[in-house]
Amino acid sequence: MEKEQHYNDSDIQVLEGLEAVRKRPGMYIGATSARGLHHLVWEIVDNAIDEALAGFCDDIEIIINKDNSITVKDDGRGIPTGVHSKTKKSTVETVYTVLHAGGKFGGGGYKVSGGLHGVGASVVNALSSWLEVKVYQNGSVHYIRFENGGKPVDELKIIDTCSLDRTGTTVTFKPDPTIFTETTEFEYDILRTRIRELAFLNKKLRIILMDDRDEPKKETFFYEGGITEYVEMINKNKNAIHEHIVYFNGEEDDISIEIAMQYNSGYTSNLYSFTNNINTYEGGTHEEGVRRALTRVINNYAKKANIIKTNDDALSGDDVKEGLTMIISCKHPNPQFEGQTKTKLGNSEVRKIADSIFSEGFERFLMENPNEAKIIIEKCMTAARARVAAKKARELTRRKTALEISSLPGKLADCSSKDASISEVFIVEGDSAGGSAIGGRDSRTQAILPLRGKILNVEKARLDRILGNEEIRSLITALGTGIGEEFDITKLRYHKVIIMTDADVDGAHIRTLLLTFFYRFFKPLVEGGYIYIAQPPLYGIKHGKTIKYVLNDQKKDEYLATLNENTKYEISRNKGLGEMNASELAETTMDPANRYLLRVSVDDAIRADDVFQTLMGEDVEPRRQFIETNATYVKNLDI
Repeated sequence: MEKEQHYNDSDIQVLEGLEAVRKRPGMYIGATSARGLHHLVWEIVDNAIDEALAGFCDDIEIIINKDNSITVKDDGRGIPTGVHSKTKKSTVETVYTVLHAGGKFGGGGYKVSGGLHGVGASVVNALSSWLEVKVYQNGSVHYIRFENGGKPVDELKIIDTCSLDRTGTTVTFKPDPTIFTETTEFEYDILRTRIRELAFLNKKLRIILMDDRDEPKKETFFYEGGITEYVEMINKNKNAIHEHIVYFNGEEDDISIEIAMQYNSGYTSNLYSFTNNINTYEGGTHEEGVRRALTRVINNYAKKANIIKTNDDALSGDDVKEGLTMIISCKHPNPQFEGQTKTKLGNSEVRKIADSIFSEGFERFLMENPNEAKIIIEKCMTAARARVAAKKARELTRRKTALEISSLPGKLADCSSKDASISEVFIVEGDSAGGSAIGGRDSRTQAILPLRGKILNVEKARLDRILGNEEIRSLITALGTGIGEEFDITKLRYHKVIIMTDADVDGAHIRTLLLTFFYRFFKPLVEGGYIYIAQPPLYGIKHGKTIKYVLNDQKKDEYLATLNENTKYEISRNKGLGEMNASELAETTMDPANRYLLRVSVDDAIRADDVFQTLMGEDVEPRRQFIETNATYVKNLDI
């Protein structure tokens, strides 16, 4: 892309004043939880990344300071420091005090931008106890400080000199604890994961992360190969079936597309797409174009090589995705996002451009690398044969109509309600706990599905073998959504799918097997927040006629502190699920009025994939390293 040569005060467009951010912060940053806290960092970092996308920034530094404030430094052009024509205040003050004031609306300041709404700087300022900005331009250091929710202490002023060739912006802010009441502590690992991702997506951009708190850390992220190295990292614990990571890029109408891909011997696909560095979890037109082209190009190659002889033998989209790791990165001057979480690219013109760029590049790769092409085609053909076998097995999991209760698995004790929004199913370990759960449930809204033993580890099996497992078939049938190409989330019979296992090693293993299954084959249920883990309380505290169940030692101590000094109490450690009678299980673990449920979510799909591959995959060495690294964090091991 061409560099935009002009960037001045007139490029900063004011759309509306900053109002009600402190009153309704969730409207601007999603929540005031830990996620919202870290969102503040991304808003400021995105501004620095935008300078990199425009071609004016090579280095970004993010520092967690000792007082838990954050500093973000960049060597971009620096925010314009003149007086803004509309606000009659300095442009720096305007950017940090007026909502929707930024260089991303008129097209003059930035051709491509990750920060779409221009609210970032002002919202961070509004939600901080204090914020300072230093701008390095024309041999001068310009400075302004804001306090008390975004009010300037003084006007922008020059406080020092610097070399003429030094440019950029440095922002330091301290989140307001009256807004972020849950926590104001930044987590290094959360910052690290996103910063590494940004470095992969912007090759040759150097991003330094430092933590100056109790245990100082410093890491530098710099990737010459960009998303090619991203694919290499994702596949590091997987067995790649061809040597080269395939990479191609192209540009049309100021829309650029980058694709990197490599097949491995596994059975699941890992396709991640981004637009202007935003993770498009829900896909969109860039993904659709690439997927369409991938299926067509591989089929055409196989037909020309006489591997596929008739249209009936054609490979499906799922066949050509098996074992594929792929990153798609789109840079668009005017992206339109849609979908439930606004993370789906909707621009129709991107579909054709992505298809064209991928087709041309992948066709050339297959022609120039016939040995690797043969390996890829054989992988896809094997997946197709398994698909045919899986189709027959899938028939056993399909319910003919919603009224045919007899088609549900025999072990399922279903609820009487047909309203999925109020219905829940407990997946229970063993017949003993299943019996107690059935006796203690509310049969109107609570269904019970006991599983016998441990289900198949789906990380090591293809779909046809998975569907041959009786316990998994029962689970799929009970959920009602279908699986694979037939999956339809609107047919989900329960909006709470609750894993209920003992709090011991075997229970943890069964829980992990189930989570692996849901993540690999029912990912929309995980992403939609339908999967839960029951949390049986560890203790019962009895005083007088009152019994209080608490989740762990911390909750026990907190509750005991609320009792009067002379109160007599007894503490009992709760039994395993199978040892509880129906009333105990209902009261402690199933009754919505008393129970603790942990909702399963995926904040970082790439990290989740890596963890499942490490813990449940074929390769033993990464698992051994994981256990050695994390064993020190285990306080009590129940064997």
